[in-house]
Amino acid sequence: MQPPPLSAWALDATPLPLPGGHRNTVLRVGDHVLKTTRRSEAGISWLLPVFDLLQQHGLRAPRPLRSAHGTLIVDGWTCEPFVTGTPCDPAHVRAIWPHVSRSTRQIRQRPGFSAARALCHVPRGGDIDLTRLPAPLARAIRQAWHALPPEPSGAVHGDLTPSNLIRSGNRIAVIDWDEARMDHPAFDRVALGTGTETERHAAAAWEIACSWHIEPDHARALVKPFLAHHRRIRKPARPSC
Repeated sequence: MQPPPLSAWALDATPLPLPGGHRNTVLRVGDHVLKTTRRSEAGISWLLPVFDLLQQHGLRAPRPLRSAHGTLIVDGWTCEPFVTGTPCDPAHVRAIWPHVSRSTRQIRQRPGFSAARALCHVPRGGDIDLTRLPAPLARAIRQAWHALPPEPSGAVHGDLTPSNLIRSGNRIAVIDWDEARMDHPAFDRVALGTGTETERHAAAAWEIACSWHIEPDHARALVKPFLAHHRRIRKPARPSC
């Protein structure tokens, strides 16, 4: 990865590392944030109409800024405004988020990504490549996704943790949309603390699959409890008589 192209966004402050960038390098440069990205130009552009709809529901997100070249990515880096504020309890967006999801149903899938249900039939999408996983684990992961009840897809943030919900003034900003995609709303419900057991199991499957290559130690630490739970919920019930 090349050094951050400060001149592309006319930045001249000293870059300072920010915490939380497990998969990408994140730097604060004055009032801006530079991030490395594995996404395409189209994949970053996909976020813009999602952010427009987010704003209609009283939330906001730091919009990626165009460089002097007119692009959203320069040498593998993006730039966006730095959001000041404090981490916010996910409970504060629980009532709003279902409306956000419904309002985004007509958006096409993010370029390069696949929803969980699609990944039951195709091997790759986003950060997931199921061909890299042991076949029995990949099979269990697909079974967890297939068990999700039918529901229209909407834009899914993918990581609605308190550190990605920032109370800034009288509004809440939702940051770090790197894993966003069109998918089953259950994945965000789990992050917001309202998912069912089936949805939590599907979310655990997603975390293993998308971390397998990028954060291998994290992914492998999740496998044993995931498979133990998977065997328990799939074990046939004994007759009562």
